[in-house]
Amino acid sequence: MAEAPAKSPPNINITDGAAAQVRKLSSQEEHAEHVLRVSVQGGGCSGLTYKLSMEGGERPGDKVFEENGVKLLVDGNSLIYLVGTVLDFSGGLNGKGFTFSNPNAKKTCGCGTSFST
Repeated sequence: MAEAPAKSPPNINITDGAAAQVRKLSSQEEHAEHVLRVSVQGGGCSGLTYKLSMEGGERPGDKVFEENGVKLLVDGNSLIYLVGTVLDFSGGLNGKGFTFSNPNAKKTCGCGTSFST
C-alpha cells in the first residue's frame, strides 16, 4: 500500500526586497528587536484587508515564518487566508510599498490592499 504524500507545512514567502525593507524598518531605533506581523481583518472594498505591524514578540498561537533573515508572525485566524502568499516590496517612482501575491484571493481591489476568498 503506497503512502500518501506528506503535506507541506503552511508557508508564506518573503522576497529579498520585502526582507530588506523589514530589516530597514526594524533597524530604526523605535523598532529595534521588533518583528513583522501580517494579519487579515474585515474591511476594505473587497471584504478583507491586510494589516502589517512591527511588534515586540510572539503571541500564543502565532505561526512563525523565517526567510531571508526576517522573522514574520501570523496569527492562526489570519493564516488560513495567507497560506501560499508571497510578501514583496515595490519601491521606486511608482512603488506601492509592501505587496501581496495571495493565491487564496478570488477578488482583489484596485489598490491591492483588500481581497475576498
